[in-house]
Amino acid sequence: MPNSLNPLELIARRWQPSARFVRQAALASVVMAVVIVVTGGAVRLTQSGLGCETWPKCTDDSLTPTSEMGVYGVIEFGNRMLTYVLCAVVGLVIVAARARTPVRTSLTRLGWVQFWIVMGNAVVGGVTVLTGLNPYIVSSHFLLSTTLLSVAVVTWQRTREGDAPARDLVSRPLRQLTGLLVAATAALIVIGTVVTGTGPHAGDAKKVDRIPLDWQEITQLHVDFVYIVVGLTVALWFALRAVDAPAAARRPVQELFGVLLLQGVIGYVQYFTHLPEIVVGAHMLGSCLVWIAVLRVFLAQRERAELPAVPGPGGEHEAVQPVEPAAAVEASASSR
Repeated sequence: MPNSLNPLELIARRWQPSARFVRQAALASVVMAVVIVVTGGAVRLTQSGLGCETWPKCTDDSLTPTSEMGVYGVIEFGNRMLTYVLCAVVGLVIVAARARTPVRTSLTRLGWVQFWIVMGNAVVGGVTVLTGLNPYIVSSHFLLSTTLLSVAVVTWQRTREGDAPARDLVSRPLRQLTGLLVAATAALIVIGTVVTGTGPHAGDAKKVDRIPLDWQEITQLHVDFVYIVVGLTVALWFALRAVDAPAAARRPVQELFGVLLLQGVIGYVQYFTHLPEIVVGAHMLGSCLVWIAVLRVFLAQRERAELPAVPGPGGEHEAVQPVEPAAAVEASASSR
């Protein structure tokens, strides 16, 4: 009976979003995941990390910032409000994926994973304030945001493919080389958070504890990993060309190399100009773009076809057109 249906099932009976709408909603969650990282960086770089002195309220007596807090309270509170926008976008992904026929539980599950990461990171953000911007908690806050970005990118990719088992487009050694590239990039990002935790931008004008490591030494380690990631990217591109891998698998590697070059330039500029806030913010944006590009390299090396149609919420079926393999699409395009 209709009264026994949960809200998502009721929506699915009355709304049938297009596949394009679901893809756009998933892409919006990727964009918002990047926005939340960049605006979080702006909070730290403007020394607004303790603009709201407590959590979940802004002060002990006020949910919102007061005039005495000035612009710092507005910036910190504004970043908190963006979490609600992010939740709304992730909620749209969940609802749209559930309402779409045929039902794809893989998409709704990925949407719920995003939602719980957002909730968990909101708590970590509160702990960050309550601990006076402890650098280790700040680092975990950023890494959780990167995890959210990862799931958002995977969700976006899954909206553009089917639910059949993944089929590799390249050989196992190339997949292993790509896995090494992903791992090295993840290590690069983690080390980057340590660089931030030892650097001068503590997030507030008050004295804030920093990670007790030599900033220049940890920065040099970060640079070393940059060279490792760039070297692995070049090696992967040559390997893919050597085996005549599909263009769909090679193109993301070229895009990654371009993003790495741009991020490297920004990194050197911020180092030699003594870490100006605007350049550090650009570097944080670049780290998100690098991670997205690396994930796209990994995801481009396999494909998933559509599964046969299954009954929708109202019992109806929808015919599903088979997805043409990416390799066949590339071959067809090159022959025209």
